Amino acid sequence: MSPRFRSVLDRVQAYKPGRRVTAPDGRSFKLSSNESPHPPLPSVLTAIGEAALQVNRYPDNACAELISAIARHHGVPEEHVAVGCGSVGVAQHLFEAVAEPGYEVVYAWRSFEAYPVLADLSGATSVRVPLLADERHDLEGMLAAITPATRMILVCNPNNPTGEVVRRAELESFLDRVPQDVLVVLDEAYREYLTDSDVPDGLQIYPTRPNVAVVRTFSKAYGLAGLRVGFLVAHPVIAEAIRKVYLPFSVNSLAQTAAIASLAAEGELLERVAGTVGERDRVITALRGQGWTIVPSQGNFVWLRLGERTLEFAALCEAAGVSVRPFAGEGARVSIGSPEENDAFLAVAASAAGVLERG
Repeated sequence: MSPRFRSVLDRVQAYKPGRRVTAPDGRSFKLSSNESPHPPLPSVLTAIGEAALQVNRYPDNACAELISAIARHHGVPEEHVAVGCGSVGVAQHLFEAVAEPGYEVVYAWRSFEAYPVLADLSGATSVRVPLLADERHDLEGMLAAITPATRMILVCNPNNPTGEVVRRAELESFLDRVPQDVLVVLDEAYREYLTDSDVPDGLQIYPTRPNVAVVRTFSKAYGLAGLRVGFLVAHPVIAEAIRKVYLPFSVNSLAQTAAIASLAAEGELLERVAGTVGERDRVITALRGQGWTIVPSQGNFVWLRLGERTLEFAALCEAAGVSVRPFAGEGARVSIGSPEENDAFLAVAASAAGVLERG
């Protein structure tokens, strides 16, 4: 006999991070995890080094300095801020605080693949509303999916993995019609890469909407994916609920220090973000020139809707030492890396275009 586990584990698929692959010639270009291609900023590395001298001590469980820095940076009250181990850690806290058996969580699909895992583990029922044909959220469909059992709605904006966005007028109209006792989470993990001025800033929306929470991360644009820092901004009743379920010491001292230092280096950060956005636009233009159908992306990645050819495309990329993120039967998400990494991907995409067309 073996130990008995929760029955939900029989059907839960563990989250699978992006893979790293290596071609026979030793080349390896990891474009499967939406990471920043840049190392931490020099000032951030210095701060991490100094903080490392104190890792024999527990971190500040209240994350007081970090929360204060986030609040100052974004112009919000400190009591509106809560933190977690990456944005997915914050999302887990939201599920722990809101979801339970007998209730429902609504989100678009396909969207961030951690949502169904977190929903299943919380005991809540996932209500997945298919994306529209142009890869955007079907907000009308999401509204129609709300029932008395609905506890939370997740809106990933820009959406991972498609890169499409929900714009101001449609989001405002949507929020106007969501019941006030349903929590709406605006997952803005890729906010810094936005160039579309018609995409609203959740931090400007939430102040007049007590049922809206905004989630962001230091993993992407700030280049701290390996340290895991995310945060939530919402009205105090929501932020306090997140603090109640916060796993003690889960945002470690190096992560707290690095995040504070990153906020202080915004000018350098924005230069890097601009470079990534420029590469994103270059990659999209090149792919369209090769004959691929590519929807606009406002993240640090692009999406190829490949259907049944998805795994074949991923295998062709892998053979060339380029890892992408395939979703079988749907499409592949490709992160924007350095110019060299992007050129390697574009080369294999050009070859794959011919192979898949012949197939």
